[in-house]
Amino acid sequence: MRTIFSKSPSRPTHHYTFTESLIEENIEAAELSITKWDSLYGDDHVSYCNIASLFSENNRDEAKQYLSSIKGLQKAMRYLASLESTSDKLVRAQTLMQTAMKRLEREFYQILKSNRNYLDPESVSNHSSSRPSVSRSSFSDSEEDGSENDSIPEVERGSSAVIADLRAIAEAMISAGYAKECFKIYRTIRKSIVDEALYNLGVERNLGFQQIQKMEWEILEVKIKHWLNAVKGAVKTVFYGERLLCDQVFAISSSIRESCFTDVSKEGALALFGFPENVAKCKKAPEKMFRILDLYEAVSDLWPEIESIFSFESTSTVRSTAVNSLIRLSDAVRTMLTDFEMAIQKHSSKTTVPGGGIHPLTRYVMNYISFLADYSGVLSDIIADWPLQISSPLPESYFGSPDKEESISSPISVRLAWLILVMLCKLDGKAEMYKDVALSYLFLANNLQYVVNKVRQSNLKLLLGDNWVTKHEQKVRKYAANYERVGWSKVFAALPENPTAEIPVDQVIEHFRNFNSAFEEAFKKQTSWVVTDPKLRDEIKLSLARRIGPIYKEFFDKYGGVQLMKEMWAETLVRYTPDDLGNYCSDLFFGSGSSGSISSSSSQGGRYSR
Repeated sequence: MRTIFSKSPSRPTHHYTFTESLIEENIEAAELSITKWDSLYGDDHVSYCNIASLFSENNRDEAKQYLSSIKGLQKAMRYLASLESTSDKLVRAQTLMQTAMKRLEREFYQILKSNRNYLDPESVSNHSSSRPSVSRSSFSDSEEDGSENDSIPEVERGSSAVIADLRAIAEAMISAGYAKECFKIYRTIRKSIVDEALYNLGVERNLGFQQIQKMEWEILEVKIKHWLNAVKGAVKTVFYGERLLCDQVFAISSSIRESCFTDVSKEGALALFGFPENVAKCKKAPEKMFRILDLYEAVSDLWPEIESIFSFESTSTVRSTAVNSLIRLSDAVRTMLTDFEMAIQKHSSKTTVPGGGIHPLTRYVMNYISFLADYSGVLSDIIADWPLQISSPLPESYFGSPDKEESISSPISVRLAWLILVMLCKLDGKAEMYKDVALSYLFLANNLQYVVNKVRQSNLKLLLGDNWVTKHEQKVRKYAANYERVGWSKVFAALPENPTAEIPVDQVIEHFRNFNSAFEEAFKKQTSWVVTDPKLRDEIKLSLARRIGPIYKEFFDKYGGVQLMKEMWAETLVRYTPDDLGNYCSDLFFGSGSSGSISSSSSQGGRYSR
């Protein structure tokens, strides 16, 4: 027989109010209530869930009386133990208490088992967040004012009542020395519920590093997505709800509260937070960057809840696992950023882009960096204490050091600006592969305009700032101006300085011949070139039109008319009207090449047609 109260070495000095008759009354009252409900068990082999419940809605008064009689019995036993630990009355009281505890064990099991709808983590967490008064000191406190009850949803009322019953039973059992039995029942049932909830969320329990390391990336990425979908619910609903339930049911004992929550939740939590750490330890590759950032962001965002829910010393390994995941993930991101920069610098393709269009490197790098900008918050955390190391000298024409830019100050802004700069320097080298200098300038204008557009259209603009955008737009215009200067220099030179000045006929003829030759050469060569950005395309065309059109028109109007019509070679000499030039220029920069040659009769149908 379990000894609940040990014998005191001497009679206590304090005065007890118990009398023999009062002790007897307490024992008899307890015996009446305990034996009545004990008779409803049948034999000892009856399933816990088949017993008539003392805590059913119809037996609330009797449940109160039952718990009250246990308290009275405890008082009697304490008094008897202080007098004579071997008295018959004490033995009788201990037997009654064991019977009562057996009953409460079964009631505790039955309530936990048959009220899952009221005790699932979501119901508990929702109820507790909206009803903080659920924490009560005893079963009798669970009765609420009727008008208040009416305003509470049915699930919350049910959850409140069930938790109050469990708490009352736990208090009675723990006070009587039956904490171990209470703990065992709770742990067995609730652990299966928590494990099932995690399984339903998609949390895999037996996924170790060796398995993850051998997975194809496509398969692993699917598992990462499942984990990302599961982790928030696991922390904010499953573990949070279970922590609240433990706190409320075992409010009487902090040690039991901690032990129960740890035994129920620790294993699942370690599996949950161990996954991102294992992923981070796998082989690094640029295409994995954004999933790694997703994992980091998820754990980082949930850290306050993780720290609060798993605050016990016995769950410190859960906290450390989550922290280790963040450390491993941040290390992986740093490694991948370094590898990404090196990959840009080592890009060795010798192939030029037809027509001076957008280089695949530009598209890939800018898409990648613009996606990185979407993670600026977590990236800022990761690189906050990771200063930029400039590994190679770069042209001063961009900027000597990104941290000297007034508009760029934060570590993440400096880092992304640096990556763009590394790429632009690489493009500078690729521009030199073009044999035509004008095309190399057009290539640079196209690619830098693409960069500016990507910055404008993404979160990069917030990070790099308006000054950065303005500076690089100016550089685009400079490239475009250089393209015009080099690509159309012969055409500009063929135009007279003063188109309306009186000059000899032979000079007029020379100007027309030189212009025809220069324009045809430029057009034939450049008709296959491309300007991808519509706005930039129109700006270049307009600039060319302003530089060529007015001068040519004035010269044409003065010398391309009556005087030369008298000569037999006028039609072949004056090949283009001002309108013809505009039409030809409008066909430029689409990269089609369909108008790559100009017929000597190109002006047929114009003012010289016959």
